[in-house]
Amino acid sequence: MYAYVRRLLFGLDPERAHHLGLGAARLAQAVSPALVDPLFEYEHARLRQTVWGLDLPNPVGLAAGFDKNARLIPFWKHLGFGFAEVGSISARRAKGNPRPRAFRLPEDRALINRMGLNNDGAERIARRLRKVVGANGAKSPLPLGINLAKTHDPAIMGEAAVDDFRQSFRLLAPMAGYIALNISCPNTAEGKTFEDPDALEALLTALFAERKAMGLLVPILLKLSPPETEKVVYDSRVEEIVAIGRAHGVHGYIATNTASDRQGLRTDAARLRAIGPGGLSGAPLAPRATRLLRYLYRLTEGRVPLIGVGGIASAQDAYERLRSGATLVQLYTGLVYEGPGLVKRIKEGLVRLLEQDGYGAVRDIIGLDA
Repeated sequence: MYAYVRRLLFGLDPERAHHLGLGAARLAQAVSPALVDPLFEYEHARLRQTVWGLDLPNPVGLAAGFDKNARLIPFWKHLGFGFAEVGSISARRAKGNPRPRAFRLPEDRALINRMGLNNDGAERIARRLRKVVGANGAKSPLPLGINLAKTHDPAIMGEAAVDDFRQSFRLLAPMAGYIALNISCPNTAEGKTFEDPDALEALLTALFAERKAMGLLVPILLKLSPPETEKVVYDSRVEEIVAIGRAHGVHGYIATNTASDRQGLRTDAARLRAIGPGGLSGAPLAPRATRLLRYLYRLTEGRVPLIGVGGIASAQDAYERLRSGATLVQLYTGLVYEGPGLVKRIKEGLVRLLEQDGYGAVRDIIGLDA
């Protein structure tokens, strides 16, 4: 069924197709969610975990970027996700970059986007969220991650950039099951990201102080970019990030964000040049995302949960990512190519793989291959 729908959607501009899909989901959410449940419902005791104090029925989550403005939280539960991460959300509303800004690479089962962190802004989204999850998040239909990023304005730098994050945190953190900090978007005039050690130190100092002042226990995670530099240089940078994170008590890491390079693609070089810059997601990202995941697991000695994302499109992909150190996994590009039934197929497949290999629960395989 989805193969037919995909042919229709792939005949449209990717961003238009995405909005049509979200529109259909909003209609299903509003009219009769019960119609969705029988199609996608599947849970199993082997998949259940408690992570950061959150009761997760399964380890499969929605990655940030799919539901930027937090309009479909109930729907993600009906689709079978164990948790969902909305955003990225910035302090100020942002229109993003000019269109076209999203591109498919079917030969690579990948996407390229340069959306420019378009979102409705923290204040507006916070009002929307309160209606769905309540002022303290207690009414959320599923565990909810909220991804924060700096407003897409290159003039916001230094302390102003930290304050930009602080404003979003203040508005949204009370409703979050966890907060994910998108620290790897280079949208400042100086070209720096919050993966820079000095910038990260300033950001975490501010946000953990804010967290304490607000009396919150919300976990704070860092979302990292994939390896793009020479291995020794990259590993050294990750070591610095983890050391700073450990000093502040960061609760976990997400591996990975999109890649800015074009390593190992089948898509014609002329087509790639015509597309231009943007973040690469999907199947080509999987080897690098897995490598970073394993490295993070070793660096943290398995003491904090990790979320694996990037190129997961099957139960086998998810299983390998869990064995590589992920406690949870997330989907984005895989949904575009495989359709909404992917969530259920991954859960069913994970149970089969656990049984086949003689493991009682998903928690038993975390980090076995790290």
